[in-house]
Amino acid sequence: MLSPKRVKWRKQQKGRMRGRADRGGTLFFGEFGLQATECGRINSKQIEASRVAMTRYVKRGGKIWIRVFPDKPITKKPAETRMGSGKGNVEEWAAVIKPGRVIFEMGGIPQSEAFEALRLANNKLPLHCKPISKATEALALKQREALRKAKANQKMAVAAKLKA
Repeated sequence: MLSPKRVKWRKQQKGRMRGRADRGGTLFFGEFGLQATECGRINSKQIEASRVAMTRYVKRGGKIWIRVFPDKPITKKPAETRMGSGKGNVEEWAAVIKPGRVIFEMGGIPQSEAFEALRLANNKLPLHCKPISKATEALALKQREALRKAKANQKMAVAAKLKA
C-alpha cells in the first residue's frame, strides 16, 4: 500500500476541501482517465483496490498510471477513550481529492475496455467519478473557451450600453 517514506514529526490538521482542483485536472500520460466529480478523501487501501480491479479487468494489458498519492495522515483515538489527552495515533494515509482531479489514467487499450475498467475502479472509491478521454477533454475545453468568449462579449455590450 502507498504511504510516505518519511514525514516530519508533526501531525497534520484535518483541513478543508473547498473549490475545484487547481492542478491535475487534465490527462497527461494516457488516453483515458477517471476524473473526480466531488470532493473527498481516498485512503491507500481504496487506491490499491481500484488499481487491482482495473488490472484484473484488462488482464494486465495496456498501462495504468496512478495520479494521486496518499500523503495526509489520518489519526484515530482508541475506542472507549475519554476526551482530551492529545491527538490520536496515525492509522492510515489519505489523498485529498477535489472535483476535477484525475485519479487514474490508462493507455494502450480500446475505449470500451478502458471505460469498463475505470467504472470498476470507481466502484471501489468513496466518491463519484467520471471516465474521460482525450476526445471528451478537447470538447470540454472548446465549450469552456466558447463560454468565456460569450461572457466577455456580454460584458463589452453592457459597458457600451452604459457609455451611451
